[in-house]
Amino acid sequence: GVKVGKDGWSLDSFLQRGTKMVAAGYCLYSATTVLVLTLGSGVHGFTLDPDKQTFLQTHPNMRIPDSGSLYSFNEANSREFSEPVQKFLEKMKEAGKIGGKKISSRYVGALVADVHNVLINGGIYGYPSTRDNPSGKLRLLYESAPMAMIMEQAGGAGSTGYGRILDVLPPQPRKKKAKGNDDVGGDDGTFEEEAGKGIHVRVPTFLGSVENVFELDQFHKYYGEEEG
Repeated sequence: GVKVGKDGWSLDSFLQRGTKMVAAGYCLYSATTVLVLTLGSGVHGFTLDPDKQTFLQTHPNMRIPDSGSLYSFNEANSREFSEPVQKFLEKMKEAGKIGGKKISSRYVGALVADVHNVLINGGIYGYPSTRDNPSGKLRLLYESAPMAMIMEQAGGAGSTGYGRILDVLPPQPRKKKAKGNDDVGGDDGTFEEEAGKGIHVRVPTFLGSVENVFELDQFHKYYGEEEG
């Protein structure tokens, strides 16, 4: 839960593993307005009734297929992807089919839209590391982890390629110096800077059907460098 400190909200409440989250959700605005929400016991979808100005439950107990033929990557950056991701995509294209279905690429470029499409149809969404962005571009605390919680609650998976997204602990800032003690911790400026790094830390992100994500993880195991 969220703790309140002397100066307001406690930083410790935010710099936690995703396993500590109690809820996650997103809104999708298109022909209809859809709210997808989990409170830790399944995933449910709600559609806005514009006449009643009320969200109605339209997708109870949403479940993602165990595998899917849809993949959602920004292939314009494929030459910048790490070797495991490049080989994973190459193998998928060579196979041509997944689970008896022809593979299909769909990439909108909006996290919510792309992940929602994968959640409904099955497959895998990826925002991997690149040469210029070795940690990817998605922020752990308010992008990757909430989406990973939704995927897991719907029967899917969320991974960095080397492990479960929800197990990643954000960087922890050193404690502020105690008054009169110059040997402990850092000053206010250093503390705030390190806290910001923890809150906005980025991770490579792969979300989707368990079998697709597992296969992607195997490519990182065999072709990737050990995570330091």
